Amino acid sequence: MAIKVANNQSLTAITSIPASITGGAMTLLETQTASSSDTLDFTSNIDDTYDEYVFKCYNMHPATNDVKLTFNGSIDGGSNYNVTKTTTFFDAVHSEGDGTAALAYVTNRDLAQSTDFQKLNYDIGNANDEDVCGTLHLFSPSSTVFVKHFYSTFIGNAQDEAARHDFVAGYFNNTNDIDAIQFKMSSGNIDAGVIKLYGIS
Repeated sequence: MAIKVANNQSLTAITSIPASITGGAMTLLETQTASSSDTLDFTSNIDDTYDEYVFKCYNMHPATNDVKLTFNGSIDGGSNYNVTKTTTFFDAVHSEGDGTAALAYVTNRDLAQSTDFQKLNYDIGNANDEDVCGTLHLFSPSSTVFVKHFYSTFIGNAQDEAARHDFVAGYFNNTNDIDAIQFKMSSGNIDAGVIKLYGIS
């Protein structure tokens, strides 16, 4: 491996990385594509192989106006999605007409020891140009000692003609394996969209 050091201490011409340096690789495990789908369920590939799992959501478009993309976990392979969770939710918004600009904690979007589905975003519109994109991180889902932490960030164009950037963090308050994750809209189906599941080594 040849390393050249410039006067500003930057590195150039790194041709290989030593085998002892590992970590950070993303392995694509599964891709699901919505087409007027009630739900998108990930019932395999979530196990103790990786310490972190990442769901990348692309252009999630609802059939119904003014809805939220939501998710929940399962401890029985997807037979039930009803794991108790505690979460927090805050939101940044800026309207197209520049009349609204705010950053706020949104108390009616969080959960306190609830089995309800967690909302990941705020009021997606169903017009042809409206959708939501984002990322959900899940940590150590197979731990039988600790709760399972997660966080997400999503950006969408809302039905009230505004850009909304939504942040969620929380934990599944359960020491059983989280072995399946389900995504669905708060009402109606997922008209279109793609979700990719990655394992992080």
